[in-house]
Amino acid sequence: MSAKKIANATGDGPYTAAEIIDKIIVGNSWEIAEKLPSETVRSIITSPPYFGHREYTQTGDLEKFESGRECDPIVYVEKLVSLFEELRRVLRSNGTLWLNMGDTYRNGQLLGIPWRTALSLQGSGWILRSEIIWNKPNAMPSPVSNRPTTSHEHIFLLTKSKSYFYNADAIREPHITFSAESKMKGGRNHFGKRGGTPENGKNKGNPNLHKANWDQAFHPLGRNKRTVWNIPLGKFRDAHFAVFPEQLVEHCLLAGTSKGDLVLDPFIGSGTTAIVARKFERHFLGLELVEQYAEMALKRIKATPVCPGSFSEI
Repeated sequence: MSAKKIANATGDGPYTAAEIIDKIIVGNSWEIAEKLPSETVRSIITSPPYFGHREYTQTGDLEKFESGRECDPIVYVEKLVSLFEELRRVLRSNGTLWLNMGDTYRNGQLLGIPWRTALSLQGSGWILRSEIIWNKPNAMPSPVSNRPTTSHEHIFLLTKSKSYFYNADAIREPHITFSAESKMKGGRNHFGKRGGTPENGKNKGNPNLHKANWDQAFHPLGRNKRTVWNIPLGKFRDAHFAVFPEQLVEHCLLAGTSKGDLVLDPFIGSGTTAIVARKFERHFLGLELVEQYAEMALKRIKATPVCPGSFSEI
């Protein structure tokens, strides 16, 4: 199928780096990926359509290209792996891939789609650095009575090389040790007291703590980000499907990019990745099969406030 450009992009590719900045390209992501310039994207942040969950297109000419409608989970995984193999070329050498995936039940059993995909990507050359659990505090209720209700999804952090950009300080969490949430027995009573940590505890021999210099043992910006993220589901009234939560994208974007970097979402959908990128002074590139969704995304992106002088109008 022929790609169509939104947001002033021109031509059918191959594209130059300048032609893909702050654009949405409508068409088959697999075909478009082949036309993208190498080593231009700092981070890929995306949530592909989940296997067997929802049909986003109703026209025969698009259905054959839509991810998630494959008849077999193996085919679904293989197609995704082939796309990300091509996009690995587009990613900068120190870039990251943040892949959000939900699972599917078929014939009374869980298919394990996220981990099948992650391990297949690892087998194709990607480096699997972390599994993150997205816990949904407002997960939809379920009538199921013979297993727990699913309230989480997976986010996989994968890299192109062993040396990659990761800004841990940008997403640090508040320290828990001396807060009301602390589970450490008598923990808060040790703070600021010389010799206040148990001599045979896990911090035995740490002179900072035994001199009551607790603050020197804790990073001033907070503790390192944990692998369970509690983030409510995203909402957007104009879409009939669940959208990527901005907070989830924000964590990935801040950890994986710097101001001015280019972020790619090959399944841009309603445009959340691009919206967050604009808010934090990053550039975006979105790929989208359905023109209706691309136009919806562009409308949302145009309404996103950005720092004066940071970006040109879309």
